[in-house]
Amino acid sequence: MHGTSSVVPPRHNELVSLAEQAVEELAGRLAAEALRGREGPARDGDAGEALARLQALSYILNAARNRAAQAASAAALGGAGYPDLGRAWGITRQGARRRWPGLVFATPPQPRPITDRNTRSTAVNALVPQRAYHVLLVEDDPADALLIEEALSEGGVARAIGRADDGIEALEYLRDPERPRPDLIVLDLNMPRMNGRELLAVLKEDADLCTIPVVVLTTSATPDDVSAAYQRHANAYVTKPVNLDDFLQSVRSIDQFFLETATIPVQE
Repeated sequence: MHGTSSVVPPRHNELVSLAEQAVEELAGRLAAEALRGREGPARDGDAGEALARLQALSYILNAARNRAAQAASAAALGGAGYPDLGRAWGITRQGARRRWPGLVFATPPQPRPITDRNTRSTAVNALVPQRAYHVLLVEDDPADALLIEEALSEGGVARAIGRADDGIEALEYLRDPERPRPDLIVLDLNMPRMNGRELLAVLKEDADLCTIPVVVLTTSATPDDVSAAYQRHANAYVTKPVNLDDFLQSVRSIDQFFLETATIPVQE
């Protein structure tokens, strides 16, 4: 087995011992403070001290989770991916994705030369830096959403991924001036409240939102659904493959075409 969780870092036992010692000391200090300030459990004797220590450990655990989330976000912005986060936390890549979903991943800008020398001058053939793109994922299935986010996050260009569970939440997201305007919307059809068909119709009739490319990514392959999506001016219709690898490859293909190959409208 070569799973991430089986990799033991150097000095593992020593670091475990140091961590346990630090937690023990901190829990003792917090428990003593809680008892002194009468904020701890009301029981006296051994039970009261044990409950105070338990309460202290709950504070430590919550603080560690918050700090871990901050560190994971900072690492992602520094170029780390879910495999790296999993190795650091001692879990699998999938475990890291479930623990810290929706991270914004950024890679250092890499120059990308323009290779079409026959149609562009030397001045135009300068190195063109990549930029971060924003994708809004409208998907109510948590498992599919995680897979799509993983496929998007593995691209060579930074992806900021927003998420909405249905059409109403997506419109609230899109019309919130504090939210970034997406470069691409990936849309499921079958959702509660406002489904993907209804949302697509609203988007393409909205003067401010109609230029955002919309790719329908759904389980349905019925001709009626396909025709209805294109009648509502969807930019592409992709049926979700059953096979996991094919599913991930389909998402990567969408990402590569719309955000790296096609020219999309420049957002003001």
